[in-house]
Amino acid sequence: MLILAFDTTVAACSVAVWRDGEVLSAARETMAQGQAEALMPMIVAVMAKANVAYVDLDRIAVTVGPGSFTGVRVGLAAARGLGLAAGKPVIGVMTTEALAGAVPQEERKAGTQILAAVDTKRGDLYVQIFDAKLAELGAVQVMPAADLAAYVALGPVRAVGDAAAIAVAALGPRALLSAADALPDPAVIAAIAATRPPVSGGPLPVYVRAPDAALPQHGGRLRP
Repeated sequence: MLILAFDTTVAACSVAVWRDGEVLSAARETMAQGQAEALMPMIVAVMAKANVAYVDLDRIAVTVGPGSFTGVRVGLAAARGLGLAAGKPVIGVMTTEALAGAVPQEERKAGTQILAAVDTKRGDLYVQIFDAKLAELGAVQVMPAADLAAYVALGPVRAVGDAAAIAVAALGPRALLSAADALPDPAVIAAIAATRPPVSGGPLPVYVRAPDAALPQHGGRLRP
């Protein structure tokens, strides 16, 4: 299966062309913002390096959050546009499951929980727990690091993500940092997307909480 996969949900822009477990080409640029401008040129370059045309793809894979609101929207809009233009299905992969999926097998011993932790940049974390076989043990949540001890069941933990160090500090000696990449790997995103069927209507964003912006009262009118 030939897949174009990319992520813009965290502080980077990452793209890969993946075929049956092999990365044909890939690129990443770390950035706090600017993914909207960087993504399409990066996709064009990676596709050209892989010598692959959009018509050759079997599907397009994209992270759907949680992460930055703008980053989630940028990735989904690009995936939907490319999918529509090329007539290819778009598969959504959560940022947290992409992070957990990169944890090496040797770290996933029986009884070990995998904690994917993403920095919201607002003083708290997006978190999700997985078991050693990467099955979800709960939905994605947002919480301050101080609440992690109550959220994560007793037992050994491997933390992954750009907020993994914060999570380990909060959980104490039972938690260790994973050697996995702290940012979502598009090759892992592609591997996950290869295992699941397309969803009618395409993937939806996972924001976890409402955006800070709000519609003005009465729709902005001076009077109701």
